[in-house]
Amino acid sequence: MAANENILILDEAQIEQKINRMAYQIYEQNFEEKHIVVCGIVERGYLLARKIYDKLKEISEMNVELCAVHIDKRNLSISDIKIEPAIIDLQDKSVILCDDVLYTGKTLAYAAIPFLEKGAKKLQCLVLIQRSHLNFPVQPSYIGLSLATTIQEHVTVNLTGKEQVLLG
Repeated sequence: MAANENILILDEAQIEQKINRMAYQIYEQNFEEKHIVVCGIVERGYLLARKIYDKLKEISEMNVELCAVHIDKRNLSISDIKIEPAIIDLQDKSVILCDDVLYTGKTLAYAAIPFLEKGAKKLQCLVLIQRSHLNFPVQPSYIGLSLATTIQEHVTVNLTGKEQVLLG
């Protein structure tokens, strides 16, 4: 691959297919749950969570909520994590924590802490792209696509406008 050359990994139709499949998997694995909270790590993780939320509302009669997780991916700190809308009680709720790309697992590990502290009944992770460079014990329950990449390669996910996943 030449420098500055991007390879299309997923186009819009393929992304939609992955989202549909993951939503059905969530429904199949959680059909007995009374309440599911789909949470996305802002920015692209939230866009993905919104698409999963919309699909779950379309295919099921489950009680589904959507929330955004605000976290500084470059300067991770538990005290700086904000969830909107604020969630007070998760005792009988299952949480699906979404992000666009799983690289080292650090962001998802930090983002999971507030949900554990609030007593989530079940916590599952969903990623559109899983790379093979985990440094933290995070194993997603739902994966759109697993990619074997080098550390130097970069995965770009666009979920607005022309939806696509590029490897460069």
